[in-house]
Amino acid sequence: MAKYLFLASYTTDGVKGLLKEGGTARRAAVDAMATSLGGSIESYYYAFGDHDLYIIADLADNASAAAIALTVGATGAAKVSTTVLLTSADVDAASQKMPAYRAPGR
Repeated sequence: MAKYLFLASYTTDGVKGLLKEGGTARRAAVDAMATSLGGSIESYYYAFGDHDLYIIADLADNASAAAIALTVGATGAAKVSTTVLLTSADVDAASQKMPAYRAPGR
């Protein structure tokens, strides 16, 4: 499983829905969505600031992460950005790869 960070910001309609349903019900809905794709939610936090939600999910692949972002975004209730998270071991593996590359202008 890969880890993904979802940052979400509610629109006005999203805030209305949150006020109507409450935070726990929204968490349950997100848990169910991840589970329906064979994944799970590791952490789910509401916050003040630029984003209303910080969610870390374990998902099978990028397509599953994209499906979540597209599905939520299509509702118009929230704007979502997705970041693929790497473990220390992932970075170690990446640092051992030597891709052929030439910098611009060199």
